[in-house]
Amino acid sequence: MSSSIHATAVIGSGAVLGEDVVIGPYVVIEDDVVIGDRTVIAPHAHIADGARIGSECKIFSGAVLSTGPQDLKYAGEKTYLHVGDRTVIRECVTLNRGTKASGKTVIGSDNLLMAYVHVGHDCVIGSHVVIANSVSFGGHCEVGDYVVIGGITGVHQFVRVGRYAMVGGLSRAVLDVPPFVMAGGASSLRYEGLNLVGLKRRGFTPEQLGNIRSVYRVIFQSGLLLANALEAVRSDFPQTPEVLEILHFFESNQHGRKFLKPYKS
Repeated sequence: MSSSIHATAVIGSGAVLGEDVVIGPYVVIEDDVVIGDRTVIAPHAHIADGARIGSECKIFSGAVLSTGPQDLKYAGEKTYLHVGDRTVIRECVTLNRGTKASGKTVIGSDNLLMAYVHVGHDCVIGSHVVIANSVSFGGHCEVGDYVVIGGITGVHQFVRVGRYAMVGGLSRAVLDVPPFVMAGGASSLRYEGLNLVGLKRRGFTPEQLGNIRSVYRVIFQSGLLLANALEAVRSDFPQTPEVLEILHFFESNQHGRKFLKPYKS
């Protein structure tokens, strides 16, 4: 099968298209764009300069990818948007490319970005992530693999969401969300326990779940200052990959972001 390009599509002379690409009516693809094999682009999508799109992606109508950052410091420097393989980008999603701060915005592989999602400049979204309708990310956000974020959630700039976490819909995500947990809250983001359903679906064992739960009891419920709680976790718990990942998340906070707190009973 050869690529299928509709007669009304506008494709820059420098664009590089892979094998078996399908491009629908009125699609605009600018010059400095690379699109991988078997990717399908629906009508009226716009792929701007700097886009690097993987293989077997599906980009739906009205999506706008790799346009300039919404950042007053952006001065037209050459930057990029990278999208991995098999990622689905639904209607009217907007993905901005990076600024000179990092040079790129990155979306991983095997993701689902539902309609009207916005990902701001210099964000890094992992793989196997599900982002529901109308979620907006400010610049420089980091989202780990296997995260789920519910609809109409706003994620503040520089916020980090750890792997396997779930953020409930209609949340005001202004605090970092550590790995393996559930969080939610329209007025104040709070820890709501482990993401048990998601973790079990991904094959976490009862022993792993028990260790993670015990660690978060020390961090969130012991009454210790965070630094003391982390030291207790490091000295009192087996240093399994999950425990080390939690410790690293809290200890690698580079922007002074605050972490979510547990709901008070």
